[in-house]
Amino acid sequence: MSAPEFSRPVTLARIGAEPFRRDIAADEAERAALARRFDLVGLGRLEAAVELRREPRGTILLTASYRAEFVQDCVVTLEPVPGTLAESFALRYGPPEAEAGEPGDDDPAFEPLDGEAIDLGEAVAQEFSLALPQFPRAPGVELDPADLRERESPFAFLAGLARPPRPR
Repeated sequence: MSAPEFSRPVTLARIGAEPFRRDIAADEAERAALARRFDLVGLGRLEAAVELRREPRGTILLTASYRAEFVQDCVVTLEPVPGTLAESFALRYGPPEAEAGEPGDDDPAFEPLDGEAIDLGEAVAQEFSLALPQFPRAPGVELDPADLRERESPFAFLAGLARPPRPR
């Protein structure tokens, strides 16, 4: 597995009784690598305020707020579509046996610890990717469902090749 593009590991030994807080920001090279990873035209900004807190049952709670400025391609016209996100999230880390069944609606997602560190940058990058618009559209661009019905399926030609020609 390759190293994350935006890596900010914090060793578990650094997380004491008091919360561990850190502000992080992706530099230009990291933003370019993340833009490639998430198929963005560009990523102008990705920064976060992150907190790690030890919990009584041996787990660690990560809470974060991040801000991002990015550009995606419009799914209809392929024009660049600028976007911004300002989101918060929480993740709970611990040994695999600490995962207690299905989380409730308000419970943070559980992430098994697989080493002696938590990568704050990768956690922010993953949550950012989940929040990106799946089908970005340029302002005023709509996709008419009638246009889709009128077009022949791209597989119709191939299906015709699979059938023997009809006698005339």
